[in-house]
Amino acid sequence: MRLGLSLGYQTAWSTPADHLLLAQEADRLGYSVVWAAEAYGSDSPSMLAWMAGQTQRIDLGAAVMQIPARTPAATAMTAATIDTLSGGRFRLGLGVSGPQVSEGWHGVRFAKPLARTREYVDIVKLALGRKQVEYDGAHYRLPLPDGPGKALRLGFHPHRDQIPIYLAAVGPRNLELAGEIADGWLAIFFAPEFAAEQLNAVSAGRAKADKELAGFDVVPSVPLVLGDDVGAAADLVRWYAALYVGGMGSREQNFYNQLATRMGYGDAAREVQELYLAKRQRDAAAAVPLEFIDRTSLLGPKERIADRMREYAAAGVTTLSLTLFVADVESGVRALRAGAEALELSGVGE
Repeated sequence: MRLGLSLGYQTAWSTPADHLLLAQEADRLGYSVVWAAEAYGSDSPSMLAWMAGQTQRIDLGAAVMQIPARTPAATAMTAATIDTLSGGRFRLGLGVSGPQVSEGWHGVRFAKPLARTREYVDIVKLALGRKQVEYDGAHYRLPLPDGPGKALRLGFHPHRDQIPIYLAAVGPRNLELAGEIADGWLAIFFAPEFAAEQLNAVSAGRAKADKELAGFDVVPSVPLVLGDDVGAAADLVRWYAALYVGGMGSREQNFYNQLATRMGYGDAAREVQELYLAKRQRDAAAAVPLEFIDRTSLLGPKERIADRMREYAAAGVTTLSLTLFVADVESGVRALRAGAEALELSGVGE
């Protein structure tokens, strides 16, 4: 198992300079990849292109580039460009986002996300392979029929014609699709105790493509909080968990709430959502079970974190990406170093 760093996107309490310093420290420590995110603020490829010229060895991953935000051809162009700028260090993570962002921010209907994802990835692969892009799908038709468009191919020779593609997936059908058409899975709220059910869905997708699970990159983004008091460490993650389980989506369509329910926390998930949607965020955070946070995070002293890393590796995780819950960049650097030390202590690192 290798380590990654999940930076997220820019917020009111972060700066690009802070994120760059953390990426550079992760690079020095031998982390395998740094991931940047996007929602409806800072975008991931701009951050990664900026980091590409200021890091040496670490891979640069989009977690994710939103499918409704760009045409497949635009995504392929961006992926090929960053991969070439970085000397072959780019990883392309894709996700459909959610209906609120897709339809409210990008103006793209959310309907049939699995079918759209499949077609999108098909076209990205065609373009990256410098094949002539012709596609006749239900959601994408290239060139457009009965018009002046012509089938084109990528207009330069990129560093690689195959770039690793990851899907951000939560539900069973999306997990199966990731196994079938992608090289890796970007997971959230991943608990080793629940992993078998999720990886069974991935394996079913791999079987459809005549592939095995070996070689498929399982990449959960896991909160890391160091400290002697596990309960106090968990409190730093509560607001994040409440936002996703309670407020990320509508009452009828919240993929993270559904995931918590499948993990056995249905009653708590309903309570968290009711409180969050009633604008009682503090109460929603307090209602997130400690067990749920502990199972999906790395909390406590370094030795306890090393024990949990062994459980993540045994559950099939190949890249454990740390999300740092820290107050400043200096604390972030210390957390990155502690994460590397915990991995060495665990004995499961590559």
